Amino acid sequence: MEQLLQQVEAYKKEIAEFSADKNPAETFRIKYLGTKGLVKSVMAEMKNVPNEKKREFGQILNEFKIFAEKRYEELKQSTDNSQPATDNSIDLTLPGDALPLGSRHPISLVKNKIISIFQRLGFAVAEGPEIEDDWHNFTALNLPEDHPARDMQDTFYISHPASGGTDWMLRTHTSNVQVREMEKGKLPIRIICPGRVYRNETISARAHCFFHQVEGLYIAENVSFADLKQTLYFFVQEMFGQEVKVRFRPSYFPFTEPSAEMDISCLICGGEGCNICKHTGWVEILGCGMVHPNVLENCKIDSNKYSGFAFGMGIERIAMLKYQIKDLRLFSENDLRFLKQFTSAV
Repeated sequence: MEQLLQQVEAYKKEIAEFSADKNPAETFRIKYLGTKGLVKSVMAEMKNVPNEKKREFGQILNEFKIFAEKRYEELKQSTDNSQPATDNSIDLTLPGDALPLGSRHPISLVKNKIISIFQRLGFAVAEGPEIEDDWHNFTALNLPEDHPARDMQDTFYISHPASGGTDWMLRTHTSNVQVREMEKGKLPIRIICPGRVYRNETISARAHCFFHQVEGLYIAENVSFADLKQTLYFFVQEMFGQEVKVRFRPSYFPFTEPSAEMDISCLICGGEGCNICKHTGWVEILGCGMVHPNVLENCKIDSNKYSGFAFGMGIERIAMLKYQIKDLRLFSENDLRFLKQFTSAV
């Protein structure tokens, strides 16, 4: 007991003489108040004190601990006040460095805009697989076996040992989603089908081996071509503005009859002619038409009772016109200088 009391008094004297001018407060904390500090080592001696003396000695140790902690606070405050300001001091009142804003890809921006427009007309979003079989990608859509689209120069075919002779391919359009929805037999159908598609084409400023489409399908009773035209007029005005000119041209698609292509006045050159509009002043933005009766029958829908229209557009083509981009390859090169331009468009 006498030895421990003498040790505590010696430590108190040592603590009282500890100066912050020579040693930082952190040194004091580690030496006296740390996990392996002197205060803890002294308090560990309580186990050797007789039981009848524990209460008395415990009070002495507690006062010693409070004394050391108080001295530490004094040293810490003294150290903080004694540090002179320098030119390199951190000014905590300065604003922090601004973090760069991210942005959505222009393809995503346009796709979301297209979806939003058609959702206001009651169209739901439907999705399907990118690896597709021959029936859903070609046969059900009234594409004959000798159609050029089935050629390997136009389609990426996939060889799989477990295919059992079935032709598998990367889908060439999102029309496969339309077939799958029609096969469900839940009528009426009013859907749009956004997604990535693949075609074996030479990459250039106007074409790529993969791109994105949005296709639409509406099937009900008494659907007419006039319904199709009014739907697309609404889309063009909402996407490009009221001043854009529109024209329909007769065309041919195996899965629609009658069929048409829809052009708008070129927004890049203002109708004067450029490489995007092939110097005609007009740009085709989508194909459309009334769903062919054979397609309806292939999906077990009564073509005498139901009719419908379908349309499909490339999202890249819409994005090029909307943002006046002249090279399709920019969308897939991930050039930050290009992508940063769309930060404000999010």
